[in-house]
Amino acid sequence: MVQISRAVRRAAVFATAASLVTLTACSSDSGSDSTSENLDGRGPITYVEGKDTTETGVVRQIIDAWNAEHPDEQVTFKEQSNDADQAHDDLVQHLQAKQSDYDVVALDVPWTAEFAAKGWLQPLTGEFAVDNTGILPATVDSATYNGTQYAAPKNTNGGLLYYRSDLLPAAPKTWAELAAACEVAKTNNIDCYAGQFAPYEGLTVNTAEVINAYGGSFVGEDGKTPTVDSPEARAGLQVLVDNFKNGDIPAQDTTFKEPESQKAFEDGKALFLRNWPYVYGTADKDSSAVKGKFAVAPLPGKDGIGASTLGGYNAAISAYSENKATARDFLTFLQGEQAQRIIAMGSLPPVRAALYDDPEIIAAYPFMPTLKVSIENAVPRPVTPFYPAVSKAVQDNAYAAIKGEKSVDQAITDMQSGIQSAGS
Repeated sequence: MVQISRAVRRAAVFATAASLVTLTACSSDSGSDSTSENLDGRGPITYVEGKDTTETGVVRQIIDAWNAEHPDEQVTFKEQSNDADQAHDDLVQHLQAKQSDYDVVALDVPWTAEFAAKGWLQPLTGEFAVDNTGILPATVDSATYNGTQYAAPKNTNGGLLYYRSDLLPAAPKTWAELAAACEVAKTNNIDCYAGQFAPYEGLTVNTAEVINAYGGSFVGEDGKTPTVDSPEARAGLQVLVDNFKNGDIPAQDTTFKEPESQKAFEDGKALFLRNWPYVYGTADKDSSAVKGKFAVAPLPGKDGIGASTLGGYNAAISAYSENKATARDFLTFLQGEQAQRIIAMGSLPPVRAALYDDPEIIAAYPFMPTLKVSIENAVPRPVTPFYPAVSKAVQDNAYAAIKGEKSVDQAITDMQSGIQSAGS
């Protein structure tokens, strides 16, 4: 989903922005002052999000529906690049310059804390609070930084365990059960498990899922204090290391990103696959060797259902918007039944829990009930304004551990130090 350059380049952006945060924190013209301005402003607004890549044009459908009901408060869609780095940097440029032309911005989940810490987002408190009734709680957590909600979850995502239902009667619920099932893979002369273990953002995701499933964490509620140096985190990382050591996760997986792992499973070369919901559609095509031979389940955990890493977009109001009242209403619209149904039928996971049980949606996307369980047990990526540097600390040390270049103990110790440095 994201390349290694994304973390490196974003770390450079953060290094520059961090110095600006220090300066503005001492200034009376800080971003936080702007949060008390234009609270009653109404009129046209601009909504900014990455490229609307869905076949049905989900974003445009939602905006057309809003515009039909609000002739005096029209929304213009500013479509960004499909490249996540470019989209992130575009937002940084506009918000850092305190420009008012971006009213509501769609943030990849890890960006929310980063932008909130810089004073660029309108807190959703008081008259700007949004109603989270019916919204999946894990998505709200991803939009909350240091105890304050700064964004409204718009669409979400969760990891799934794909497995060969023609070879197994049921999916494993724990990592121990998965390890036992690997004997079936050996009998059928295929690999057991495919995931994303190349040194890029996907490795952070895969590592976090196992560490979180074993009760570990990475940062405290303040988004700064490192918490990964724990027996639970060591136990989680040890699971990955052991599975690489015994071959249940093949060494070639250290080169796999989403496409490579997906191909291994769809070519019939792996018993299990950890990936995102979009794979369901491609694995069920005639070109797939596993069409009609697979099913999905929540990711495995220590004693039961595991902890998927949460994906998706959060929508936030710019602190510099001149029409914040309209922007606030648009957030409510984005989370409403009409917009969320458009999102769901456009093959994006919605944030309203009830839609995962909707017969029409399940008919189109049979994996939705399973995905709901995954998201209900999901954990956001480390909620920190220093996310790029934190992610790199996780990637570097997890990669060294699974390659056998560091012991688990040393990798966790160094991960803790790297996270500490990121926040200092």
